[in-house]
Amino acid sequence: MKTLTVFTPTYNRAYCLGQCYDSLVRQVNQDFVWLIIDDGSSDNTKELVETWIKEGKISIKYHFQENQGMHGGHNSAYSLIETELNVCIDSDDFMPDNAVDEIMKFWSRVEKDSKIAGIIGLDSYKNGTVIGQKIPEHITKTTVEDLYYRYNVSGDKKIVYRTEVVQKYPPYPLFKKERFVPLGVLYLLIDKNYELLCLNEVLCVVEYMEDGSSRNIVKQYYRHPKGFQYARMINMRHSKYIKVRFKNAVHFVSHSLQLLDFKMFNKTPRFFLTIFAFPIGVLLYGYVRYINTFKK
Repeated sequence: MKTLTVFTPTYNRAYCLGQCYDSLVRQVNQDFVWLIIDDGSSDNTKELVETWIKEGKISIKYHFQENQGMHGGHNSAYSLIETELNVCIDSDDFMPDNAVDEIMKFWSRVEKDSKIAGIIGLDSYKNGTVIGQKIPEHITKTTVEDLYYRYNVSGDKKIVYRTEVVQKYPPYPLFKKERFVPLGVLYLLIDKNYELLCLNEVLCVVEYMEDGSSRNIVKQYYRHPKGFQYARMINMRHSKYIKVRFKNAVHFVSHSLQLLDFKMFNKTPRFFLTIFAFPIGVLLYGYVRYINTFKK
């Protein structure tokens, strides 16, 4: 069995999926399987993947499902993965030619115990510039939350998880008529019990597409209030940083107002914090509604 699953949730991205495929074909270490989660595409994604499977250049698994959104794609991937490690490479991103080899060599030489969830590495732009900051050399292991809020390291990072760890946690919830739940809630839950080993190597090359979730976060915010409200409650309950809990309390108020959820004070895990956050949450809701109503 292969050691690593590279999984890619995709929805109508046949036009750019080829660069991810090409990068996987070029990997100097082929100890991986590519799992494609087709989240209900209506373009030629299925036919394209079938041609790659027939080529037989790399090991590929294909799974089709009704459209559920990015988090639904992750749910399906985690239920299907059988390898020791897994990493998500988005449909518009790709891996440097030595990325799988860097993961394998690092994982084989480091000391690991049962409290290690996996590896955290770097993302870069196409020109090779690391996104945000590298991980300071003195940090050999950390949680995702500590990396950003204790060590103040900025920029997207790439996480390689042990599959048996990820599969211990509940799947992302699915809400009717919504297609988005922030993926970070799972990372925060894992943070409560595990740490990640730090690898200062680029594992993923990122391209922020015009139709990607990163560039449309304000629209996503307004279209998927239940998913975001759920994430705010998880963050308020589990974050160990007061500034993170307060920020999420503000957003929780905003999402609750949009949903006309007048039971927000019964649902919040941080009652008094939500009271303090309420005025700012009202202003935020007004701003987000204005942006989505008049700035479309």
